[in-house]
Amino acid sequence: MSVPALLICAGGGIGDSLVASLCAGALRRKFSPVDALTLPGHRETLQHVPDIDEVLIDGGEAPARVAKQLRGRGYGAALVTWATRRTAEIPLIADIPIRVGQARRLYSRFFTHRVVVRSERGDVMSHWSQVLLDYARAIGCDTNQPYPRFEATDADTLDAEQLLRRHDIRAPFSILHVTCAVTAKRPYWPLEGWKSLIDALQARFSRPVLLSGAPPDVAITTSLAHATGAVSIAGQTSIGSFAALARRASFFVVMHSGPMHVAAAVGTPTVGIFPLQADFPDRWAPLGPRVAVVRASFRCRPRERIEMCPDYQCIANLDVPRVVAAVDGLLQSSVA
Repeated sequence: MSVPALLICAGGGIGDSLVASLCAGALRRKFSPVDALTLPGHRETLQHVPDIDEVLIDGGEAPARVAKQLRGRGYGAALVTWATRRTAEIPLIADIPIRVGQARRLYSRFFTHRVVVRSERGDVMSHWSQVLLDYARAIGCDTNQPYPRFEATDADTLDAEQLLRRHDIRAPFSILHVTCAVTAKRPYWPLEGWKSLIDALQARFSRPVLLSGAPPDVAITTSLAHATGAVSIAGQTSIGSFAALARRASFFVVMHSGPMHVAAAVGTPTVGIFPLQADFPDRWAPLGPRVAVVRASFRCRPRERIEMCPDYQCIANLDVPRVVAAVDGLLQSSVA
């Protein structure tokens, strides 16, 4: 008889949950079905992952209430990829016998299998997917799948086609994503570097540039569109229709963010830009069959972090030639 398992990835951004979904594929080696418990904003992303059977929502209710909803499902194991006291406590209260999570925390006593994160052993080079898969390996589960799976639906594809018709865009086209999770929370986001990059991409590859983004990014993408002739589609796609659109794009250039991981997973030639010296591209690089990374070249102030940087001069001074060269390299390797 099959025993179900639960992947708890209730934290971080959609990129974190998508990368964590690799653990669902690993769990399927021993368990079936494999469900996920995640945040409301991550539901749609994980519903597109074929390795996950059902997506459950942690809406912030009392842990005991969430656990009550889980208890009758008969889960044999729970794997917690974003550990907090809350996410460690829920599978314990739900009487799930095997509970895997991070070691060396006050709440680690709630886990039956405690895994030391590689960075706490001095490893800052392993990709985060491998860090999370260590949790699955602790109970004898693993996967040979090198990157997450994300499948756009027929409805997503139809939405993407309708968007292209509305904007009179015909293939080939490219997509540029100029924001990340902190953009809307910061008072200043420079556009000079992005303008230079858009001009260079249009001149080099002779195809329209679409500017993707969430609804809060509309002001930024509209300003860039007016200045460069690019087309803003910010706020006009779901995560599924974005994936369908990205799948049709010649290439996708993006500052490290959730859409970077989605586009890479559907096979789009994806260039991830990591502009700060404090970034860890080895850890957070896009995972997909055709990806490249452009690392920081601007000399930041010591210990500068993206959440607190006052001026983002690394973005204002993007290394445009290196980004264009990375796109060129991906397109040439695709032809070869």
